[in-house]
Amino acid sequence: MTIDAKTPDEYIAKLPQERKEAVSILRKSIKENLPKGFEECISYKMIGYVVPHSLYPNGYHCDPKLPLPFINIASQKNFVALYHSGIYADKKLLDWFVGEYPKYVKTKLDMGKSCIRFKKMENIPYKLIAELCQKMTPEDWINLYEKNIKK
Repeated sequence: MTIDAKTPDEYIAKLPQERKEAVSILRKSIKENLPKGFEECISYKMIGYVVPHSLYPNGYHCDPKLPLPFINIASQKNFVALYHSGIYADKKLLDWFVGEYPKYVKTKLDMGKSCIRFKKMENIPYKLIAELCQKMTPEDWINLYEKNIKK
């Protein structure tokens, strides 16, 4: 499910009614808990949180004209997805998240490398996502990105 939107507000406005509230709460939780320096935008046709060129002029290695991506929220056909590059690049952070998840949600964690999938909106652990967002500053992400991902 691709949503063509120019702003995060427009993205949410185009969501099916049953997803608007959940994605809005998820967005608010991320915005209120990300360390200063990340910017919200539309990135890859999703709501994105990026390290802007003003902090990291090199941009994303796949396309340096784009800012360095960090987190994305997407409404897919069968689920809402949270993409978090930090848990993909930092095993310690991934292990922490996987260990904490069952304390918040009784169903099994549905996760890919950086993608956390929520099929039922009532299972989104907003407090856990908020805590996850607090764990990495833009500077931390740049250092980790340059060390582990950028080749």
